[in-house]
Amino acid sequence: MMAGGTGIGKAALECCLEQYVTVHPIRYLPEPVLRQKAKRVPNAPQRDPRLQQLIDDMIESMGAARGVGLAAPQIGVSLRVIVIGIPDEEPFALINPEIVKVAGERQVDEGCLSVPGYHAEMVRHRLVVAKGLDRDGKKVRIKARDTLLAQALEHEIDHINGMLYIDHLDSLDELQKVEPGESISREATPR
Repeated sequence: MMAGGTGIGKAALECCLEQYVTVHPIRYLPEPVLRQKAKRVPNAPQRDPRLQQLIDDMIESMGAARGVGLAAPQIGVSLRVIVIGIPDEEPFALINPEIVKVAGERQVDEGCLSVPGYHAEMVRHRLVVAKGLDRDGKKVRIKARDTLLAQALEHEIDHINGMLYIDHLDSLDELQKVEPGESISREATPR
């Protein structure tokens, strides 16, 4: 663009770039990728346009599926990347996340995009502290207590370790079928 000339405005550019974000289908059990420990992302993720595209695609896929979290294995990519989008907050990504501290227990109602049509009451921690890299490659530490964020961090980090929420149940008989027209509150359940 020449100085003083007309060019593509920011809004037009964002509109054009959004066309390249892909909504990926969610993988369901018994897909093997859901049971594998995902691979670590190498250093300098901010320099890899493929990783940045994956994060954008994951955020878009999570929104399209009406979830509050998504792990890369849930779209068939065995990498240690998660995205979380708590209602009324900006979605974010964590690369190579790990839980470094937990405390206390609480009962939550939980479901999963990879196990559609079911939910269950289960125990999660009250306090969850996780660390990882943000999409710019900066080290971050997230502390959440008694919130959907705490639950979502545990749920999504389980995914990259090859675990699903149903693995925390004593029996699959604890699963409750979501009836037609019924929905699980997004404010209480990581997906």
